[in-house]
Order: sequence, then structure tokens, then C-alpha cells
Amino acid sequence: MKPRLITMSVMAVVVILGACNGEGKKTENASNTKLKPNIIYILADDLGYGDLSCYGQQYFQTPNIDQLAAEGMRFTQHYSGSTVCAPSRSSLMTGQTTGHTYIRGNKEWNPEGQWPMSAESFTIAEMLKDAGYITGAFGKWGLGYPGSEGDPNMQGFDEFYGYNCQRMGHHYYPYHMWHNQEKDILEDNSGTATGTYGPDIIHKYALEFLDTNRDTSFFMYYPSIIPHAELFAPEKYLQKYRGLFNPENKFEGVDDGPKYRNGAYGTQLEAHAAFAAMINVLDDEVGEIVSKLKELGIADNTIILFSSDNGPHQEGGADPDYFDSNGPLKGYKRDLYEGGVRAPMIAWWPGKIEAGSTSDHISAFWDVMPTVADLVGIDTPENIDGISFLPTLLGEGNQEQHEYLYWEFHEKGGRLAVRKGNWKAVRYNVSKGDKPTELYDLSTDIAEEKNVADQYPEIVKEMDEIMKNARTESKVYQFKAETYSAK
Repeated sequence: MKPRLITMSVMAVVVILGACNGEGKKTENASNTKLKPNIIYILADDLGYGDLSCYGQQYFQTPNIDQLAAEGMRFTQHYSGSTVCAPSRSSLMTGQTTGHTYIRGNKEWNPEGQWPMSAESFTIAEMLKDAGYITGAFGKWGLGYPGSEGDPNMQGFDEFYGYNCQRMGHHYYPYHMWHNQEKDILEDNSGTATGTYGPDIIHKYALEFLDTNRDTSFFMYYPSIIPHAELFAPEKYLQKYRGLFNPENKFEGVDDGPKYRNGAYGTQLEAHAAFAAMINVLDDEVGEIVSKLKELGIADNTIILFSSDNGPHQEGGADPDYFDSNGPLKGYKRDLYEGGVRAPMIAWWPGKIEAGSTSDHISAFWDVMPTVADLVGIDTPENIDGISFLPTLLGEGNQEQHEYLYWEFHEKGGRLAVRKGNWKAVRYNVSKGDKPTELYDLSTDIAEEKNVADQYPEIVKEMDEIMKNARTESKVYQFKAETYSAK
């Protein structure tokens, strides 16, 4: 048993807007169910702020995700945990910024997996298991190699199916997946064969999880690998977009040798069409999840949150400038400008969240954990950085605000960013200590085009102090510059 940050005491089954039962008894899966609310968190991989038609995408449509927004709430100032996969997901799971969460970078582990979360880390899944939930994760993990203390089964998930390793998650026709502690060999993908499309089999297991757990309260984490490179989609999807986005972007990748399906991206000569096709796959999967909930009669007692782990990537033939994947924002994946960390976020809960609503509440991944705790009626863990945004979801007027948001990134010389109110401070080349802090006023400059640091030195000084004090040292992830070491 892991040490807990605090004792998680479940309230004697709290009534939340009729979604919970005062006696805590399981009931049939009818529309008037009194179970604690089911929670589904869908996480896209490298989906840009402008990659959904409900956020302004003009080249292709995302009707099922748009329907979530039409029936729920669309957030315009929500932020991912980081600008790359692993630390962003660690922030989501633990309710901590990258200044405090254990995983702060994409540190690899050979032969398969990433540096593991510590045994002491306390995740949303563990919190909900303590509250009586059945927990499942289906997709890409990236927070601990198979069998490690960071393995999803060791971090609170009853069931996991998908890619344990982010590097293996580059490939859409993988040689194997992981089902809990068992390696599932996909024989029809052997050699160069393309028999099983990774997202398809993951989706199958996710829908089976919903079927199996229809009569209890569940948490389903659905971290899709779409639309991260490589850019592959089944032919039935690809043919819908072939020839529509000319001139095509051609990517010459790795199609044989030791790196084939071991990290390096495969060749894609129709990258524009493939990207749109992949988004179509993701959109259909979201639609099928909602349809399954309705079929099972549990839609009204289920909240869905949908977001992306960071900004759009530029790998494997991806062309975010062509599709305007950032919308009005500056930067891409690995940037700490808005385009690297501002993410689409949609919340759907029939009868509880106002349909067609929009919120400009400033929130981030580390807010999901306390929001879920608030939703279920359990104590929020100590030592987290998040603030519940449940009042915003329910249209209440007592929403607490962040004093600031903080990010750190340990690649490309080290990068830091702080948002406080409408001010955004960004500092690059931290390990070299040779680049000053930039300052932007997001209320008038959402594209971060005009650096006003020289005009507001007192604001810059305040932001620099936050950057120094909003983090703890990490034995695994450290900035090298002594001139910028946290106290």
C-alpha cells in the first residue's frame, strides 16, 4: 500500500445535484441512477488549440467533439500540464505543476518505457479507487515502464490496455500492446503488415470497459495517441481526404532496419490527408463513447472531459501552419508560448453543465484532480497545486482563481513560463542564463507578438521571483545553470 498524502475519507455518499445516492447503494443502469457520477477523461495527443472545428478549424470538421461542446461547456483559457507528453500527463494525474510533479520531462527507459513515477506519487486513479470507483486506462501511458512503480496498475488503474511506452506509441501498427502485465502480441502486424490499427483495438477495450462496469461507478482515462506522429490512418478514412489538401506534404521516413516501428516515423506521402483522417478517427471514437453511454442508459450520470496534452507537433510530416492548428496562438509543442500549452477543453454532463456554454476561466491540468474530488465529494489531497473548477462547470458564482500558473520545460536549454492574470512571462535558455524574461499582455496580445518587458520592469521582477519560487528541486530533472537554481 502506498503512503497517502492525506487520509482520503469518502463522505457518507454525498448528494451532488442528484447524481449521488445518500445510501451509496448500486442501482440498475437506468436514466434515474443514483450512483456516484462516472468520469471519463479523453486526452488527445498533440492536438492543437485550433484543430477542432468548434475552436475554429476550417479545413475539416469534428462533428462529434463539436456536439460535446454544443451540449456542454467549452473552455477558452485552459492549459495543459506541460508542452510535451510525459510531464503533462504527470501533472494531470497528480494535480501538481511541473515545478512539483515527479515527472518533468520525457526521460526514456530502455528497452521500453519512460522514467517511472515514484511509488509515493498519488494519482487521480488512486484517489477514486479509495472512493470505491472502478478505474481503467486505455491508450498511451508514458509514466513508467512495464512492471515498474510507475506502471498504470501500480498507480491506481484496475485495467490498462495500450501503449506503455511513448516511443512505441509513435506507431499505429505496433507489434504489441500491453494488457495489464501481459504483452499482447499483434500477429497481424508482424514484419511490415498492417492488420491491426492501434487506436481501433484500444477503443475496443475501452468500450468493453464501459459495458462491464455499467452498473457501478467508474473512472475511464482515455489517452489517445491521435494525432501524434507517425501520420497513419486506415484507408477507409484516408480516402475521404485524399487530394483535398494540395499541395500534399510528403515525409520520407524509416521503413526498414532496427529503428522501424521502434521510435522512428514511417514514410507518409499524403501527410495532409492523413492528419485530417486521423482527427476523423478520434472524432468518431468520441462519438462512439457517447453513443455507448446512451445505449447503456448511463449518459446522464457521466461527465466527460476532453482536452489535449500540449500544442501541435511538427513531426512525421505534420504541417500545423497549413491547418492553422494553433489558431491565433504563437508556438508549437515544446514551446511555452500559448501555442505550446493552451489546450482545447470541453466538459459534458447532461442536465448538470449548461448546454452551449463557454467559459474563460483560467484553468490547467493540475485543476482536474481537485475538481474530480469536489465532484465525487471526497477530500482533496494535500500538497497539490490545483483548484477545483466545479463551480464553473455548474454555473455557480463562487469560483476560486489561481494566483498564477507555472510551467518548466527541461529540453532546448530549459524554458520557464508564468501566467498571472493577463500577464504572461516566458524565459528561454534557462540553463545558459543568457536570455532575459519576455513579458506579454494576453488581454491585448494573445499572439504574444509584442514583448513589453522593458515597459514593465516591476512586473518582470515579480514574474522572475515566481519562477524561482514556484518549484522544488528534482533529483531527476534539474536545470544546470547555477545562476538560476531554485532556493
